[in-house]
Amino acid sequence: DNLVIKKVSNHTYLHISYLQTESFGKVACNGMIVFDNNEAIVFDTPANKIATHELINWVKDSLNCNIKAIVPTHFHDDCLAGLEEFHQLKIPSYSTNLTIALSQEHTITIPEHGFNKSTELKVGNKKVIIDHIGEGHTKDNCIGYFPDEKVLFGGCLIKSINATKGYLGDANVKDWSSTVTLLKEKYPNIAIVIPGHGVSGGKELLDYTIKLFHQ
Repeated sequence: DNLVIKKVSNHTYLHISYLQTESFGKVACNGMIVFDNNEAIVFDTPANKIATHELINWVKDSLNCNIKAIVPTHFHDDCLAGLEEFHQLKIPSYSTNLTIALSQEHTITIPEHGFNKSTELKVGNKKVIIDHIGEGHTKDNCIGYFPDEKVLFGGCLIKSINATKGYLGDANVKDWSSTVTLLKEKYPNIAIVIPGHGVSGGKELLDYTIKLFHQ
């Protein structure tokens, strides 16, 4: 009822939780788990505390991994509603300095470790890239890329096929297409794309998003 976890590739899982919204009703929200050598990194917290507890326990008990980091990809609830649960367990959080500033403005739980444009984290023997390519869904939306398995967590910057434009209250609609175009050029080897909401796929999600916001 609270949490769905699906395998995406050998070392990658998709986690899905549910956010109750005024405008769109109950919304399924995606996040990513990457793991290697008994370590895991989570991109975006589940959308509420109950699902966050379930996710943390699942990674520990079923994957047999310690969570090394939590990465909120922007400042909205579908990325960091469960951040406090991670912090209580001394799991460090990483996000752009822009996400930290916007979290402070909105007086929500604030990520601990900031960076400007991009950074790399190690999970076991593998690297994970966190990158702020440009503005789109929000000023601060960043992506997670797992080069070993060519998996992109696009978060809310990327739309699933046939999705609408969604919530635009903090969006930069003018730059959205060009940001995703830059993303596509920077990481040409992407094979699997996980959007912020809806069904995962391949590079066609990037093309769909570019077309959706093309002006």
